Amino acid sequence: MTQASPLATAVVFHLGPLQVTRPVVTTWAIMAVLAAGSWSATRRLRPEPSRSQAVLELLVTGIQTQIEEVVRRDARPLLPLLGTLFIFLLTANLSGLLPGVQAPTGRIETPAALALVVFLSVHWFGVRTRGLMGYLASFARPKLIMLPLNVLAEITRTFSLMVRLFGNIMSGEFLVALVLALSGLFVPIPLMALELLIGVVQAYIFSVLATVFIGAAVSDDS
Repeated sequence: MTQASPLATAVVFHLGPLQVTRPVVTTWAIMAVLAAGSWSATRRLRPEPSRSQAVLELLVTGIQTQIEEVVRRDARPLLPLLGTLFIFLLTANLSGLLPGVQAPTGRIETPAALALVVFLSVHWFGVRTRGLMGYLASFARPKLIMLPLNVLAEITRTFSLMVRLFGNIMSGEFLVALVLALSGLFVPIPLMALELLIGVVQAYIFSVLATVFIGAAVSDDS
């Protein structure tokens, strides 16, 4: 019997010539849940916060503080992107713990798309902060001969960002599924706890690395 590739994804339906796979559907569902949850949590904000509002403000303040510690400047322009990225990653990574759900970050398409978003955002914020010529000139530092290496580094670190997230989430899901198939229902519980930890850590690492990349792009010292 032919073994399915871990890179293969199930096609749920078609939109004309486009194949809509299971990770895409799961991603849409996560986006819908997060959007509905955000709307519900913020539609009745008050000067004197309730308990749920206090938790929400603590989360936003914590993410903003983390960004400021990395970029050493006002984090508010970066907060919508990086805050949303972290919350989405955290939810997507942990969605694989739900019965019948495969984490979309455990399939190569989603980490690739997120890494591409980070790649484009780095250059967007770099040009926006330093101007087109000033940002392009940073690739020739400290000397012009470094230009090809600096361009290559931009590509390879984006690829590394994608592979790190995909590899860790996919391997965790595969290991839990393998042990479950061999041993039964309750034995994989410690491994599921480990997968929970890995999901949280990988969401944090991906978001921090994205912050570091953007911080380097907007820094006058780079």
